[in-house]
Amino acid sequence: MGVPAVSSDRHVAIVGAGIVGLCVADALLARGMRVTVVEREEDPTGGCSYGNGGMIVPSHFVPLAAPGMISMGLRMMLDRQSPFGVERLYDFQTLAWLARFSRAACRRHVETCSPLLRDLNVESRDLYESLVARLGVPTGFEKRGLLMLSRTAKAHHAEAVLAAQACRLGLNAVVLDRDDLARKEPGLEMDVVGAVCFEEDAHLTPSAFMEGLRRLVVEQGGTILDGAEVCGLRKRGARVESLELEHESIGADEFVLAAGAWTGRLAASVGLRLPMLAGRGYGLTVSEPPQRPTIPAILTEARVAVTPMLDGVRFVGTLELAEPNLIPSPSRVQGMKRSIPLYYPAFEPSHLAGPVWCGLRPCSPDGMPYIGRTRAASNLVVAAGHAMMGMSLGPATGKTVSQIVLGETSRHRLDLLSPDRYA
Repeated sequence: MGVPAVSSDRHVAIVGAGIVGLCVADALLARGMRVTVVEREEDPTGGCSYGNGGMIVPSHFVPLAAPGMISMGLRMMLDRQSPFGVERLYDFQTLAWLARFSRAACRRHVETCSPLLRDLNVESRDLYESLVARLGVPTGFEKRGLLMLSRTAKAHHAEAVLAAQACRLGLNAVVLDRDDLARKEPGLEMDVVGAVCFEEDAHLTPSAFMEGLRRLVVEQGGTILDGAEVCGLRKRGARVESLELEHESIGADEFVLAAGAWTGRLAASVGLRLPMLAGRGYGLTVSEPPQRPTIPAILTEARVAVTPMLDGVRFVGTLELAEPNLIPSPSRVQGMKRSIPLYYPAFEPSHLAGPVWCGLRPCSPDGMPYIGRTRAASNLVVAAGHAMMGMSLGPATGKTVSQIVLGETSRHRLDLLSPDRYA
């Protein structure tokens, strides 16, 4: 990783073996720490880190809380098949989250946070290159960019405005008409008016990468405990003393909460208020597609991500804000399936009839992850709340957390990521 290891007997316990937790483990192991990763699922391969769209996205520099998101969300909520919904709208926790989201969804917030999201995503993309080389197994990692496909002139214009903003931030973004797009994807039939190509983006096959990363963590001496659900954290004075499991405790010198959508509940056990809702999403992989995209895409009006992977073409979409649960919404799934042939006419319903994956993205109210130490406990670091960018931001988060644990200075504005910003 280009950073010298340090000799240390310090033990770090990490809650969560998703992309963030394992990237934290890898970064700490490289610096000479002893690491134990505790994962609630017996088989973690059903989680978001395995079922996501596999996109690494410097293009996603606008936080989820942005101008226009409230009005768009309200319109979408009227349609049960739309890509956005809110479960239990009148629940107090949900209403409080939405109120904070509304306050953050302003131009000043976007202008403040966009450079940081850009930097974190670019750093992650670069770190992925070295990580993939260290794994030594096929992961499907490619830097081919990302196409934002629009069926309407209005959506295409909005993406062109975003492309101009990206260029001002130093990213490469090109507006394409139908003819340009046909030259970029000559073997793919598309019913769109045009696209924007964000040329900095990359993609991979999440399951292949995650399997390799787990193996790498263990080979470096890290311990991964699957099927070990943490019930809470025990404090002694100003420090966390141990993770409390059902039948045992795990002590350590430092603790990292990287438990995805369940992080807020665990943070509460040490008195840390960490507003977070689970953004339920769905995905399906077409193993034998009628046509195969070569460049990942987002169907802009439908909010569906499309990624060519080692095992086929994956479609991922929808955002249902809720408490952490995996109760699927058939109407949202149907809406996603209905939208795909509108952009790719060669894809018929029979191609989309396979099993549907469901996962939970941890969403903070301001669209920024929680990364950093907290006043709630001097030896606790939080690394969660990445929403739809967990895969993209994993390596950069791992590097940042390792710097925090070692008391080093990060080049990033950690105040914008503070876990205490709602305390």
